[in-house]
Amino acid sequence: MRLQQVIRHGCALSAVALAAVLLMYGSGPLAAQGTGPQAAQQAKPAELPDARTVIDRHVAAVGGRDAMMSYSSSHVRGRIDMPANGLSGSLEMFAAKPNLSLMRMTLAGIGDLQEGFNGKVGWMLSPVTGPMLTEGAQLEQKRFDADFFGDLKDPARYQSITTVERAPFDGRECYKVRLVNKAGVEDFEFYDVQTGLKAGGQMSRESPMGPMTSTFTHGEYKKFGKLLHPATQKISTMGVEQILTIDSIEYDTVDQKVFELPDAIKALIK
Repeated sequence: MRLQQVIRHGCALSAVALAAVLLMYGSGPLAAQGTGPQAAQQAKPAELPDARTVIDRHVAAVGGRDAMMSYSSSHVRGRIDMPANGLSGSLEMFAAKPNLSLMRMTLAGIGDLQEGFNGKVGWMLSPVTGPMLTEGAQLEQKRFDADFFGDLKDPARYQSITTVERAPFDGRECYKVRLVNKAGVEDFEFYDVQTGLKAGGQMSRESPMGPMTSTFTHGEYKKFGKLLHPATQKISTMGVEQILTIDSIEYDTVDQKVFELPDAIKALIK
């Protein structure tokens, strides 16, 4: 099971939700853009490994395909901090195969935020926006991101997956991999040349306020269950920098009822 995908997806969701809340709530100055990749130093094409080789090396380094696929659900608990805005809170992320997801976040001074996908309906609840349904391109992106085994990068889900260069990212020499899914959405991921582990990436997603680009950087990897996962991540979206710390990950303990739609969301469905 791909907890890194769960974490990345949860971070992307929380980044968009938080950016929306902060911009509309007016809770302080935005942090400067932080952990983006530095100027790239392109290697000769012949020196670049195939993208599938890079991805498979990462999968092996975190525990292997069989270990990933042995799980059917995950429950992540952690905390989130936004130092520049003086905000902090608790975070929970649930996921289950094939493509169910839920994020719950509580921020001091703002309240509870939730965002989820039950396989068909995408939705968000926040103190500022109230209940909202996800539609159109946002819904399709949410469906794509919620794939429980997304870190395996099934070729059937992509137009192309290519290694584009060898470049520094967050102080580490990395292979930069470009991924274009069937809908034409482009993501970039960076894999540490030395360890093979994913160092981070960049992703652009639609939001109620238009396209938002997030840069995420993985910190130290630790073992949870059978798999290694980044215990910390930094995420920067629209100048809003977040630090996510993972306290625990439980596998195959998620009750499917957790993905049921809240009453406020049901009321929006015609």
